[in-house]
Amino acid sequence: MGMRVVLWLCLLPLCFDFLRAVAGSEGKEYNRNDFPKDFVFGVSTSAYQVEGAALEDGRKRSIYDTFAHRSISGHEIQNPDVGCDQYHKYKEDVQLMVETGLDAYRFSISWSRLIPNGRGPVNAKGLRYYNNLINELINHGIEPHVTLTHTDTPQVLEDEYGGFLDPRIIEDYTSYVDVCFREFGDRVRYWTTFNEPNIFAIGGYNVGITPPNRCSSPFGVKCTGGNSSTEPYIVGHTILLAHAYAVRIYKEKYQAKQLGFIGMNLLSYHFSPVTNKSEDVIAVRRSNEFSIGWFMHPLTYGDYPEIMKKNVGSRLPIFSKTESKLVKGSFDFIGINYYTVMKMKDNSISHTQMPRDFYADMAVEWLMVPDTSGVSKELMYPNEAWGLERVLEHYKEVYGNPTIFIHENGQLSNYNTSINDPFRIEYIHDHIGSVLNAVRNGSNTRGYFVWSLLDVYELLSDFYSTFGLYYVDYNDPNLTRHPKLSQKWYSEFLKGNYTTTTGMEINQVDNTTTLDALRYSAS
Repeated sequence: MGMRVVLWLCLLPLCFDFLRAVAGSEGKEYNRNDFPKDFVFGVSTSAYQVEGAALEDGRKRSIYDTFAHRSISGHEIQNPDVGCDQYHKYKEDVQLMVETGLDAYRFSISWSRLIPNGRGPVNAKGLRYYNNLINELINHGIEPHVTLTHTDTPQVLEDEYGGFLDPRIIEDYTSYVDVCFREFGDRVRYWTTFNEPNIFAIGGYNVGITPPNRCSSPFGVKCTGGNSSTEPYIVGHTILLAHAYAVRIYKEKYQAKQLGFIGMNLLSYHFSPVTNKSEDVIAVRRSNEFSIGWFMHPLTYGDYPEIMKKNVGSRLPIFSKTESKLVKGSFDFIGINYYTVMKMKDNSISHTQMPRDFYADMAVEWLMVPDTSGVSKELMYPNEAWGLERVLEHYKEVYGNPTIFIHENGQLSNYNTSINDPFRIEYIHDHIGSVLNAVRNGSNTRGYFVWSLLDVYELLSDFYSTFGLYYVDYNDPNLTRHPKLSQKWYSEFLKGNYTTTTGMEINQVDNTTTLDALRYSAS
């Protein structure tokens, strides 16, 4: 998670009537042929969530491993050390990608698999695995999009000096990415340095609900230590510098020969004011500056947003002139993970209180959708696809219309034996339509990736809620993959066959419909 948050946060329940039609598109008709010819469609996963083989062939633990075992102890559906076992089943999974008709696969490299001690010797077996995966993708016409760090700092570096709390990690991180560029860059053209550093900093160091589980009272519970008032900003600053140094290495040593591109990824909500009052409208602006501008402002303009400097004060690190120059412009593209709209209300009084955390500095109140989970067995994000178009418009207007890839977008549901997921079809269909609208209005968006290929271990919901286009049977020793209805729809969309979701006939008997019970036809 991808990281589907409850940071800002909470999995949002919404009722869905399984007897109604799957349309939801209000008659809008489009297919992939309406997009530019070079527009990329794919799917995403991340290393720890999909690979398994956590302690095989020389790999050592990351902070993601540590967190997962603390999170699911005593009630696991599946051991996250095994997960989907793509480490052993990568050829089978590439065939699923071919079957779906994908242009690209976004995955991450496990730093702990490639360089198990965080620094020093490269693990030959880890190197071989990623070479094999990349070659398998390319041999089947699927472009690899590689994320270098997806929530999984080596635990050994966390234990030694605190990971991204200490600037010493910059040297270790840049040495690691240099290995990746050198070993894989002849075949990989798209590199993302960090996945969702805004959420990594807040979830891991402010409220402590994601790795490495740090926070301080009263802002989080059951944390391993930390300071919510300062650590999120320290970590964000270190990541920006590590990113910028990694980009400099790539551009100076590799880009001219390898002809690739490098960027960063951010979770990006659309924030909407709960009222039209000026204070709530201003609160939305603050929300954008703190969540997106925290990273995009330095990347675009060389410094943090003025409202952050004002509200955070001396707790916000300062860029030197050299650092500002290094960070500014250090990207070829921006990856966006988008899932839903957030309603915001002004809470300006919070930034006058002490101690303060990130949310108090932001000075807004996050309003959640009312809990209607008792009406439906599914736990889903509201299908507010218009929010994605607004997010893309925001990047265009505020940050100079950068090249963008939608790296993650998908619909959450409870893990069960159902492969009948019309709600996921509706969600994906409508969000692709929102992207098309943005492209037609001038957004420089170049690709769209569904999260996720498979039902995987999810950061905030373990194996209990999933996003997969393929159902993974965790009761089967072979971890058999079964295509869901959403996979079939996406596959047909990519062939240019579907223009609306009404082109499918669905036998919706109940929420445990299996593959044999489905009637599937194209109009």
